[in-house]
Amino acid sequence: MEFLIVNSLLHLVGFGDNLPTLYEHYTDGGISSGLETVGVEFKLNGKDITLYGGAIHYFRVHPKYWRDRLRKARAAGLNFVETYIPWNLHEPEEGMFDFGDGNRDMSIFLNVRQFIQLAQEEDLLVIIRPGPYICSEWEFGGLPSWLLASPDIKVRTSDPKFTSRVKSYFDQLIPLLSDLQFILGGSIIAIQVENEYGNFGEQNTPKDKKYLEFVKQSYIENGLIGLFVTCDTPAFVGDTGSLPEVLQTATFNKNPEKQLEALKKLQPDRPLMVMEYWSGWYDHWLDDSHQTGLTLKEFEDNLEVILNYNSSVNIYMLHGGTSFGFMNGADPLSSSPFYQFDATSYDYDAPISEAGDYNEKYAILEKTVAKYNPVKTRLPDKPEESKKFAYPSVNMTEFLNFEDILAKIDANNKVKSSDVMSMELLNINQGSGQSYGYINYQTKINLTKNSSLTIKGHVRDTVMLLLDGVQRTKIITGPSDLTGFGYWVSSDTEFHFDEADAGSHTLDLLVENWGRCNYGYPENFLQQKGLWEGPVSIDSVDVKDWDITAIELKSDWIKRLNGWRSVENSSLETGPFLLKGELEISDEPGDTWINMSQWGKGVVFINGFNIGRYLYLGPPVSLFIPAPILQKGTNKIIVFEQYHPASAVSFSDKPIFVKQ
Repeated sequence: MEFLIVNSLLHLVGFGDNLPTLYEHYTDGGISSGLETVGVEFKLNGKDITLYGGAIHYFRVHPKYWRDRLRKARAAGLNFVETYIPWNLHEPEEGMFDFGDGNRDMSIFLNVRQFIQLAQEEDLLVIIRPGPYICSEWEFGGLPSWLLASPDIKVRTSDPKFTSRVKSYFDQLIPLLSDLQFILGGSIIAIQVENEYGNFGEQNTPKDKKYLEFVKQSYIENGLIGLFVTCDTPAFVGDTGSLPEVLQTATFNKNPEKQLEALKKLQPDRPLMVMEYWSGWYDHWLDDSHQTGLTLKEFEDNLEVILNYNSSVNIYMLHGGTSFGFMNGADPLSSSPFYQFDATSYDYDAPISEAGDYNEKYAILEKTVAKYNPVKTRLPDKPEESKKFAYPSVNMTEFLNFEDILAKIDANNKVKSSDVMSMELLNINQGSGQSYGYINYQTKINLTKNSSLTIKGHVRDTVMLLLDGVQRTKIITGPSDLTGFGYWVSSDTEFHFDEADAGSHTLDLLVENWGRCNYGYPENFLQQKGLWEGPVSIDSVDVKDWDITAIELKSDWIKRLNGWRSVENSSLETGPFLLKGELEISDEPGDTWINMSQWGKGVVFINGFNIGRYLYLGPPVSLFIPAPILQKGTNKIIVFEQYHPASAVSFSDKPIFVKQ
């Protein structure tokens, strides 16, 4: 066992001086115990340890860059890395599991076992947070959307409809990781039970401790031994989200004294730990400006306070990465517009940028950890930053119109129904419904000179109305538009047709799931998408007989597209469209950003991979493209534009924002 640990770290020889590696220090003489709390101190294998770590989500970083990001973490002097584990990626359809061996869009990101093993090779310990709920500004907080097809299911509770699914998932996930625990020669030193459960509901309402106990017991039954922890904001919710004998940890970005004093009061005889010290912040679409969270001074001053409390700390995020595809989440608000949808970039203004670059927060972190950590071990040299390229602009030469797109959707993604229904209830994907993307509702209608259409309830989340294939709704120009037709804010919204529209027509209502809520009270987790809160009516008469199409825009479908039309001599004024162009790269590819500021709203695919959503209103108007997604030679760029396509896409060697 000891040989395996030392052997895995031989690549560090020659880095730094003659100090021992982290694993050499903590495994010298063999392993007899894992991470433990002894009074107000942590001990690892019987030796004193203060934990200095950072969050890196393997599912937000291209696996070709995992080692680079982990080595940068260790080079800063950190001794552990922390990651969430997203259930919705690992069980995308009920009973269908993917731990990196699947053929789905995100499969290459999902070998969590390999990520944890690489962390050990890079001389880092590991804390895992398997959820099942993870928040993380991630779609539905990491919960799979197919749960929502179960009537009246109560997620994050001891409801058997929920816990039975959790157990099935944990029975697959946890055995993959249990032998990677430190006590068994691996790297995992601690496991979090659920996530910020004290904030699930009003602060003073009782929490479902039976559910928390179920999560913990599921870990144990599947072989996890290590230290169990919970995390919350102790000054606000106390110990309502924890369990007896489980170490409570804190989450915050400001007022560290208030939070740590509250934590000390809750458990005076146990060590302090900040599981999430929020290093920055994240953008929502339509924010007034690009969000960076803490200033450099605030980041440094708060970190000094935390470490002066002799507290361990996890920097959330150390490296934010990217919410590729449709994986962004949303935050609930108590007043209009009620939801804020998260942008694709999860740069977070973290010490290591979305593209893996060092910034001033990294230098502060490196300096401060070196100042406080009494255990000196060998550190690697800091890896060089990757080269960034601003590739030449690419003209979009071919397109498919909306009629073409619908015709190319596989028959098994089409459903006939008397009434509209949510994505999750579509009988597709082996009964797991539709999780992400767009859903189209089509029917035949007859209009008079003064007809109006009403969507009962709320749209989830945006809707475009097309009459005979022609877009009749307009692109959003700012937050003030959100209360009108086409958006989620108001209920029972109306669309008024023109007098000239009288007659028979084909109606399409194209609805986008802009991201399920990832945080909030129980009522915020009722996250069905599409048109489902009530019927669609014209002139107060309910419309029936719908052809419903799931437009999932999955990678394999994108790659199979054919029958493209030439844009030459074509009028492309209003979408939706799919457009295609080709980027030629003569040398080895490098990291880049695609600039979508001249486009409207939509999604970008690079060689079939969905790199995320864009919106011309920003704040971010570019999307990060990691070099491993590109290839030497021809690279296919496909854009799904909902409103107003541009003639070309351009590239940048840095991110672009319309609001700083």
